Amino acid sequence: MNIIIGSSIKRIQEVGSTNNYAAEQLLTNRPQEGTVFVANSQVDGRGQTSNKWESEPYKNLTFSIVLYPDILEIAQQFEISKAVSLGITDFLNGKVQQVSIKWPNDIYVGTRKIGGILIENSVRINKISSCIVGIGLNINQKIFITDAPNPVSLTQITKLDYDLETILIELCDKIDRRYQQLISLKFNSIDDDYIAMLYQSDQWAIYKDAGGTFTGRIIGVDRYGRLRIESEAGSIRKYQFKEVEFEINTETL
Repeated sequence: MNIIIGSSIKRIQEVGSTNNYAAEQLLTNRPQEGTVFVANSQVDGRGQTSNKWESEPYKNLTFSIVLYPDILEIAQQFEISKAVSLGITDFLNGKVQQVSIKWPNDIYVGTRKIGGILIENSVRINKISSCIVGIGLNINQKIFITDAPNPVSLTQITKLDYDLETILIELCDKIDRRYQQLISLKFNSIDDDYIAMLYQSDQWAIYKDAGGTFTGRIIGVDRYGRLRIESEAGSIRKYQFKEVEFEINTETL
């Protein structure tokens, strides 16, 4: 099996956003699939919508991967998020416990956020012609200064310091294995593993949506990536990003 993700790694000293940088490269020279653009310092990292990503220079992993998953239809785009999320959790499960995926794009250890994903797709004739996967993973940062409610790093959990180059190679290998599953169209395996890794999966909890608070449990996502929550009455509610939040700590999903 030929390596795709991590087959080429390009280092950047400082950049606003690795996703923006990767997008510029796509416009000019079409990098080989799996090229990783990793920044020593990312000064304007982006999350979903207007969210920002805090990352101390030379302490964490902030990088973007260029992919060409043109066998996937538009309706299957959330499968990319599933595969990448699982690759990250596969990596973290070898280091720490209580790892989970908080829908749709956050990686958690316990109740704290250790990583995030931002995926941007380009479409041609109902297929995904190119994809930029931005990943931020907290590794060696010891102090977080922004108002983010619950960040944590690998070194805070384990009390160990990590070599970022080694960590990047290990992480790319795990993500590559999941991407190889994806392009082999092994959706069932990815879907089952993803549901098993969902934060608060199959646990009764209090949620809040436009209609008010309710008790429900996460039972998975549908084929379009919408979160599926079963209410106590047995009805299934489906949510897009930002349409539901935890009532307990008011964190928006």
